Amino acid sequence: MAKDTRERILAAALDLFSRNGYAGTNIRELTASLGLVKSSLYKHFESKEEIWNSLLDEMIAYYGARFGSPEQLPPVPDSLEGLVTMTMKMAEFTIYDEKVIKTRKLLTIEQFRDERARALATKHFLTGLKDMFTPIFAGMMDKGLLRRDDPAMLAFAYTAPISALIHLCDREPEKTNEAMAQIEAFSRHFIKVYGAECHGN
Repeated sequence: MAKDTRERILAAALDLFSRNGYAGTNIRELTASLGLVKSSLYKHFESKEEIWNSLLDEMIAYYGARFGSPEQLPPVPDSLEGLVTMTMKMAEFTIYDEKVIKTRKLLTIEQFRDERARALATKHFLTGLKDMFTPIFAGMMDKGLLRRDDPAMLAFAYTAPISALIHLCDREPEKTNEAMAQIEAFSRHFIKVYGAECHGN
C-alpha cells in the first residue's frame, strides 16, 4: 500500500509539474489532487524537491527500459528495413506514451530553472539520441548494411529531424499522423542515401 501511495504521488506530481511547472505546483494542490493530507505525503517524501528528484529518477529508468539509451542499446538491425522498423517503434513509443509526453513537457518547462532538468533535456532531445545511434550505425556498417562514413555525424543527421518532428507533435497534436508519416519517409530516404545495398557497396 505504501508503494502504491508513493507511485500515486509521483504520477500526480508528473501531471501537475508538466502542466504548471515546478514553481507553479504547491504541496497543498498535490495532496488535494490525491485526496491526501500533507502528513500522509510527508511519510513518503520529505519535500517537494525530493518528489522532483525521485520523479526524474523514475522517468530516467522508465525511458531507458522501454526506449533504450547509450547505456541500454537496442540490438543493431540486421537489415535496412529493420532500421525503419526500429525507428518507427521508438517514435511511436515517444510520441504516444503519456508518461514520456508529460516528462518531455516537464523538461521543456524546467530546463531554464533546474540544472538537472537542463542536462536531461539536452540528453533526451539531442545528445542521447546521437550517442545511441552512433554505435548502431557503426554496427550496421560492420554488417555491410550502411556505407562507410562517420557514424557519429550520421547519427546526428538522422536523429535531429526526428527529434524536431516529435516536438512538433507536442506543440500541435493534430499533426501527429503527418509527423509519423514524415518520420517514416525520412528514414526510408536516409537508407536510400546511405544504404550500402542501395549503392552496391
